[in-house]
Amino acid sequence: MLYLVGTDSVHTSADICDYLESRLDGDDVVGIAVVESGGGTAERDRREALNVLRVRLSAVATVGTAVRNGTVAEELREAIAERDADELVVCSRRGGPGANLGPGGSVGDLIADPPLPVTVVPRSP
Repeated sequence: MLYLVGTDSVHTSADICDYLESRLDGDDVVGIAVVESGGGTAERDRREALNVLRVRLSAVATVGTAVRNGTVAEELREAIAERDADELVVCSRRGGPGANLGPGGSVGDLIADPPLPVTVVPRSP
């Protein structure tokens, strides 16, 4: 099974790892972090988020990662098509920068018309 994981922060990655760790048994995980604009701090944050996936999941899965530039929904949709993923895993957000589950070119649009099963992991308090 191939899980495609959309992440944008170490906290998001940790919540997704909490969800996936007990479900994985030699599966493949591909973490995608999208930098929507600017690079710099945003790109560093995305790379750190992907590192959490590698560190936490490498004992139970083959983990690949990629930083992409563009809009979150478009880049995730493209990654799904490129990798023939079985499931998309994202984390809910409570607002603030990168809150991308709402309407308007966001993950919410992807979830509204999903090309594959989507799991939305709740954000830890």
